[in-house]
Amino acid sequence: MELPITPRKNDAVWVIVDRLPKSTHFIPVQVNMSSEILAELYIREVIRLHGVPTSIVSDRDSKFTSRFWKYLQKALSTRLNFSTTFHPKTDGQSKRVIQILEDMLRACVIDFGRNWEKSIPLVEFAYNNSYQTSIQMALFEALYGRRCRTPICWSELGENKVLGPLMIQDTEKQKVLRFGKKGKLNPRYIGPLEILEKVGPVAYRLALPLEFDKIHNVFHVSVLRKYLSDPSHVLEPEEVELNPNLSYEEEHVMILDCEVKRLRSKNVSLFKIL
Repeated sequence: MELPITPRKNDAVWVIVDRLPKSTHFIPVQVNMSSEILAELYIREVIRLHGVPTSIVSDRDSKFTSRFWKYLQKALSTRLNFSTTFHPKTDGQSKRVIQILEDMLRACVIDFGRNWEKSIPLVEFAYNNSYQTSIQMALFEALYGRRCRTPICWSELGENKVLGPLMIQDTEKQKVLRFGKKGKLNPRYIGPLEILEKVGPVAYRLALPLEFDKIHNVFHVSVLRKYLSDPSHVLEPEEVELNPNLSYEEEHVMILDCEVKRLRSKNVSLFKIL
């Protein structure tokens, strides 16, 4: 819950896990949805594809303890097993899947912005088509006997095979580090950042960007992670030839924008140059 509100007014994800093959469904919902609407989604997204389950394990959310939900499952001959205060890990499998979903959405939201709902179908496909050590195979392989083909040509050589929607092409682009993301899906870590000095045995002072000038620049080691070297992060400095008066000639890289300014007697073309 507590996700950024999408254009469809959804602010939560209903996570449904099949306990045996571990396959999942991620359904965007609203926190204040009634149990009647959730029942319709349950029939459309679960029963339509997998049939009626023999038992359901869930927490004691008011929607799942309501009289309507209980009567519905009783009519379907499905047993309801709720977690208790003394056994909070009854639904531990779903809790772990929720953590994985949150990490995947956090990575996607850097590119997709607030509308995380558009990336949910690809996130569900990627999770279900990934290898699971507990069952020694991919989730789709456990359901269908083989792994599903992925729309992303990660291992293809030569020309890019993806010519479809831009949303799929965007998933192939390399993620970049960005600042200013707010909400539950903001990046857990930013960087890399320069270490200015060691403050005591378990704290470091970091060189923060201007966007974080209001944040104290000393951090405990528990909130820091070691930077792994990446050759693509190294910038080669370009040599600039200076004139005797310490000026230099600028070379344009590309035209960013252009417009025509209309005067009384003539038109003047204006260009924005990088």
